[in-house]
Amino acid sequence: MATEATFTVPSDEFPLGTVFNQFPDVTVTLERIVPSQTVVVPYFWVRGTAVDDIEGAFANHTGVNEIHLVDSVEDEYLLRVEWAREYSGVLNVLTEMEIPLIEAVGTNQQWTFEVRGDDRSDIADFQRACREADIPITLTKLHALTPVETETEAALTGTQQETLVLAYNRGYFESTRQVTMEELGDELGITQQAVASRLRRGIKHILGSTLPETEDSNQ
Repeated sequence: MATEATFTVPSDEFPLGTVFNQFPDVTVTLERIVPSQTVVVPYFWVRGTAVDDIEGAFANHTGVNEIHLVDSVEDEYLLRVEWAREYSGVLNVLTEMEIPLIEAVGTNQQWTFEVRGDDRSDIADFQRACREADIPITLTKLHALTPVETETEAALTGTQQETLVLAYNRGYFESTRQVTMEELGDELGITQQAVASRLRRGIKHILGSTLPETEDSNQ
């Protein structure tokens, strides 16, 4: 089933993030585009500041070859960017794996990306590829693309869903466990204690949203 995911990366981990050094209050929005091996999100908007030389606000970055101003209206600027193909970043991984970008918005705190996969395995493969490339992404939301989100899905955070799905797929819940919390933590890039916390809270939310209300525990 088609799955959408939302994840974040630190603002300075994405090439365009250098603009926040000079203008911390601006917002940068990438123009949505279907991934292509020849064109990778060529346009983006900068909003929230009025400046004579917006191109000069972007310091040199290994992930960008050139940036050109296309149009401007008051404090909004449309720019075209030529990415460095050899740079190993989020957009490169999305393009290589042919995962559509729904939205990407950057602030001086973080970049937030929304992507879509044909199923959850696409999102899992994307996360794995980012970890292998040392790209520090954090999954914040994961849900099947259905008309109505189930109560259970709504109760879980993205990280809880991610951990529960991985634990289930790796055989953690089998009568003879096929994977340890430490191994799950290594794959997720978190500690064993964090894995235990996500599993415990996730299972609690699932039980709370599926089991009927219980009577007084003293009865």
